[in-house]
Amino acid sequence: MSERFQRNAEVLQRRWATLFTRLLAEDSESVHAEPMQGKDSTLSIDGIQLTSRHDRSAEARLQAASLPPASPTVHVYGTGLGDLQRVLLERTDLTRLCMYILNGALFKLILSQFDQIDWLSDPRVELSYAADDQEIRLPFFALPSELELADELNAKIRDRLVSEVHLNFNNREFNPQSPQILKRLKDSLQLLRSDRDVTELFSSQVGREIYVIGTGPSLEQQFEKLKAIRAQTPRPLFISVDTAYRPLMDQGIKPDVVVSIDQRITALHLPPEQSDKIPLVYMPLSNPKVLRAWKGWRYASYSASPIYRKMREKNDRGQLYVGGSVIHPALDLAVKMGATHITLFGADFAFPMNKTHASWKDGDLGPGVNLARHWVLDGRGQRVKTQLNFRRYLSELERYIAQHPQVSFFNSSRDGAMIAGTRFNPEFCQ
Repeated sequence: MSERFQRNAEVLQRRWATLFTRLLAEDSESVHAEPMQGKDSTLSIDGIQLTSRHDRSAEARLQAASLPPASPTVHVYGTGLGDLQRVLLERTDLTRLCMYILNGALFKLILSQFDQIDWLSDPRVELSYAADDQEIRLPFFALPSELELADELNAKIRDRLVSEVHLNFNNREFNPQSPQILKRLKDSLQLLRSDRDVTELFSSQVGREIYVIGTGPSLEQQFEKLKAIRAQTPRPLFISVDTAYRPLMDQGIKPDVVVSIDQRITALHLPPEQSDKIPLVYMPLSNPKVLRAWKGWRYASYSASPIYRKMREKNDRGQLYVGGSVIHPALDLAVKMGATHITLFGADFAFPMNKTHASWKDGDLGPGVNLARHWVLDGRGQRVKTQLNFRRYLSELERYIAQHPQVSFFNSSRDGAMIAGTRFNPEFCQ
């Protein structure tokens, strides 16, 4: 250990002995760091520059300015080189600065090369691994470089941070004043008024096991078992998301309920020919042409989105939870129907087997595998490719699951993303 590390370590051992023991076990030699020199010095980690090399202080002050100036408590994810901490600790009204490590090996390396004693010694500073919390804390600043460099241990919190940072950007296409949104709502109004209310389905399956079926690649592994179970009596209820409907029907598996919320869904995804006696649960952004062609009962619903506020005031319908993906309202419907035992299928939030979706060609339902630049951990603890919005959907699903402890949630595959709060259903995976 370097002399600089020993000096930093004395403070860590005195203030956070348990954390220091964990830190000693980190493999800092696995971090590929190169020094970068400009007006200031910094590190480049696998091509990602940790901080500015031209004016680290100015960068830190810009970052600090994004945080509420009078907040007594501030949360910072990623330790950087200590620059942001030093700027924040200049605030006389700051009583707690909660620092969260996003990459333990990187932090250990920094301690061996940069003096961090000043901020580590400040009594207002609290230090922990980000993964020690199950949820992010507000107000926060997350260092952009360390969001990219977060390790496996802290990946779940990283995903929630990224989701929160991108929230306004992600919601941009759901502007209540958008001409496209307003036209779609107007076109759907007559259907909404004449169709059934989703609340008619609530509490209709109390105590029944329910399968919620998404379109992740792992669904293909379960087709044969699902077909066999579908023929049994009694059996679980099958709720399918819209993009899983055609793959299921092609395999001779008729879902009991289909859920659709996306305005881009067409008859290609929901062909109406065999839809008689299959209830379709939808929201007013759904394509009216697709809705009118559907032969089964239609059940209208809302989400909590502001785009439905005026429509909700005049046309009361039940509400389902939406967190960016159709899997969310499908799962919420299962819970509100009364299930206490739910198994997820094709809820991968990733590209296992180097595929994007079950039974669809690469790129049919979104960006292709070759464009994947992000990762999550699968059910075996290994990295698997994904895209940024899938990580956000996963985080929102995990939050939903955490809010419903009365329900047992299961996953049918280890190939997709590990879903916190679920167990693996031994009937489908070991």
